[in-house]
Amino acid sequence: MPQRTFSIIKPDAVRNGYTGAILAEIEKAGFQIISIRKQSISKAQAEGFYYVHKERPFFDSLTTFMSSGPLVLMVLEKDNAIADLRALMGATNPANAEEGTIRKKFAGSIQENAIHGSDGAETAAFEIGYWFAGYELI
Repeated sequence: MPQRTFSIIKPDAVRNGYTGAILAEIEKAGFQIISIRKQSISKAQAEGFYYVHKERPFFDSLTTFMSSGPLVLMVLEKDNAIADLRALMGATNPANAEEGTIRKKFAGSIQENAIHGSDGAETAAFEIGYWFAGYELI
């Protein structure tokens, strides 16, 4: 049964020209792109999206980074989408990511780590709804 997840190609990867290569990796791994949009977001939008981290010391630098340039917002679908995307992305710290993962290939640091993916079904539902209206997901 297909499952949906949410992903962002982060500003560092867009700035470095990796969008196409990352999308190719996602499609090669069997994901269907249900909806996709390239846009810049405000710091306030980033703060709303990452509100679960608002008490964490990295919150301000994360939201500043995420609002620093265009990014690519995506809804992806396949069987076991959430776990499969997490595996494809690799460890949060690219230095610890396995060979062949998106972060190993395209990320520069823990913060500028190229891609975001939902970590669970509830998170995916929130994240999809935060950025995409229902009519965009048909």
